[in-house]
Amino acid sequence: MSDRAFRVSLAGIGVVVTLITALGVDVRATYGAQTTADEPQYILSAISLWEDGNLDISDELAEERYRAFHELDLPRQTEPYPDGRELSPHDPLLPLILALPVGVGGWIGVKLALAMMAGGLASTMVWVAHRRLGVKPWLAVLVVSVFSLSPPLAIYATQVYPELSAALLVTTAIAALTAPSLGGGKWLAAAAIVALPWLAVKYVPVAAALAIVALVRLQGASRRCFIAVLVGAGAVYVAGHLWIYDGLTAYSAGDHFVGGEYTAVGANADLWGRSTRLLGLLVDRAFGLGAWQPAFFLVPAVAGWLLARRRSAGPESWLLGLASMGWLVATFVALTMHGWWFPGRQVVILIPVMVLLLARWANESGTRTIITTATGLIGVVSYGFLLVEGINRDLTWVVDFAATANPFYRLLSPLLPDYMAPSLTTWSLHGFWMAVCSVLFVMGWRGANADALAASEQMTLMERHDQQKERMTT
Repeated sequence: MSDRAFRVSLAGIGVVVTLITALGVDVRATYGAQTTADEPQYILSAISLWEDGNLDISDELAEERYRAFHELDLPRQTEPYPDGRELSPHDPLLPLILALPVGVGGWIGVKLALAMMAGGLASTMVWVAHRRLGVKPWLAVLVVSVFSLSPPLAIYATQVYPELSAALLVTTAIAALTAPSLGGGKWLAAAAIVALPWLAVKYVPVAAALAIVALVRLQGASRRCFIAVLVGAGAVYVAGHLWIYDGLTAYSAGDHFVGGEYTAVGANADLWGRSTRLLGLLVDRAFGLGAWQPAFFLVPAVAGWLLARRRSAGPESWLLGLASMGWLVATFVALTMHGWWFPGRQVVILIPVMVLLLARWANESGTRTIITTATGLIGVVSYGFLLVEGINRDLTWVVDFAATANPFYRLLSPLLPDYMAPSLTTWSLHGFWMAVCSVLFVMGWRGANADALAASEQMTLMERHDQQKERMTT
């Protein structure tokens, strides 16, 4: 594919993903609200920034400005300050991004802006897959397309959360950090790293992991300068939050963290209980990634493949580490895996990393390409059912998404453990899927060894051919 054709494909996938995901703008979150949970809070903050130039939503709440996108009474999240101000307990970058869209197009403008962001994310993933990881351009477009038009990415393209913005920032940082020479790209990576905590404090560990990658690659004065920028940005973050929220995090403005802002991760976190999420985030019957996009079941095989070839791998090795960091945060730090949202919310930030690694793995053989594409298309079907059913008001995307008539989901879901209703069946299926993932990991490991052997044999054949050609010449 020529450079011009590749650029056209980048624009094309961006437009296609934007247009298709924008169809979900009118799908309701619940039967009593167009948006729900934290979504109205982000929109109200964006309205306040657009109209008043501040984050105080007390007047928006008093005037019930949320009625256009949340017909029922809005549950309280804010704790009024002594001076009467009310701030949503959410970091301010997403409302800042959405201020212009909400000013121009209201809540519909907000969702359309997020759909455009989804298109930009798809284009960026294709560019990174091909330019940085060496994936064939047509395969990069194919793999990214099926994941961008599948849950959860396609759903969060019109859900008002910072997840998609964070995924785009992570992908941007990866684009910069996988360059042969960082050069000016280090400042693009720095901007993405610094911005992530301002989307949500929960993204700090992933931002830290990206910062470590940058520091390992940088040397001398560049490294010292990069450290100075990060330290300065950290000081601004702390001072800014103390000034805006009277606390180190935005949670200090909330009324539901009665034990303090740090109870956002749980007052008495049961880490052993949360450890089931290591598998559950992938295989849970309702909230697991694999239930909605079965191609994610290939991730253990990709992990085994990458670990087996870690000594010869390029940036794929640290990309796996980045994904692991985010997965551990979603497992042990997040308050819950199940919640009043569409599945996969805690790991949306990592999905671009997993998609890039899956594309790199599929690039190695036609069989892997077929497997990835075939399973990936099931995810596209999942989104198609959810979209049509949501538009027809047969279900909503937060309350009863599991009631979908999608035959693939109906067939697969009984085989997945339901961690919301623990039983002997749940733990039997948990053990079964642990075994399946272990087998896939081993298959990936052996596949890497087979790749290495095939590459060695190919090199030997080439050397023999060159030697034979040289003897014939002499």
